Amino acid sequence: MSKSRVNPTKQNVANLLVILDKIYPDAHCSLNFRTPFELLAATIMSAQATDVRVNIVTEQLFKRYRTVEEYAAASPEEVAEVIRTVGCFRNKARSVVGSAQIICTRYGGVVPATMEDLVTLPGVGRKTANVVLSNAFNVAGFAVDTHVKRVAFRLGLTTLVDPEKIEKELCALIPPLQWGHTSHLLIYHGRAVCKARKPDCECCPVEKQCAKCF
Repeated sequence: MSKSRVNPTKQNVANLLVILDKIYPDAHCSLNFRTPFELLAATIMSAQATDVRVNIVTEQLFKRYRTVEEYAAASPEEVAEVIRTVGCFRNKARSVVGSAQIICTRYGGVVPATMEDLVTLPGVGRKTANVVLSNAFNVAGFAVDTHVKRVAFRLGLTTLVDPEKIEKELCALIPPLQWGHTSHLLIYHGRAVCKARKPDCECCPVEKQCAKCF
């Protein structure tokens, strides 16, 4: 039987994160990158694709194009050919090249470090922007992907479904310095234990906190 949902307190969440942090002490961004633009490109490509697949593709992409200027000068067709094993590769190639061109013309070849500027780039929403902010610039950002949505809902941290509203709700419960790491913890837990189709509740370290509404 499902447990009734309660409004989580900051202390509830803090206790939960202590447990998850012990289980996943090395939780971090799973996408490989060397520069802010490489992370931006990889995150654009990660939509509806696994990080494992994206890392395989970007290994070749990052060898071929080294700078933002090189991406801006490339044709979307050229980039698409390199990343063709990733879903929606043509649209993603256009977004990567288009973002590079805007960054070169509007920001002097430097990836902007604000949410307001990042979301003006093609293919970049709040999730992608938050990934870049927190992992490339060490700026507070809470990326809400499918794992975060699922785990946060099951743990009773939210009853919402809109990612932007979930982000706002979680940010109100967690100190800004912990936003990026908390996102990684929830992602790791979603991949390892709290899976979409068949969660491993018997092995879950936070089963007692789970709302069991799935």
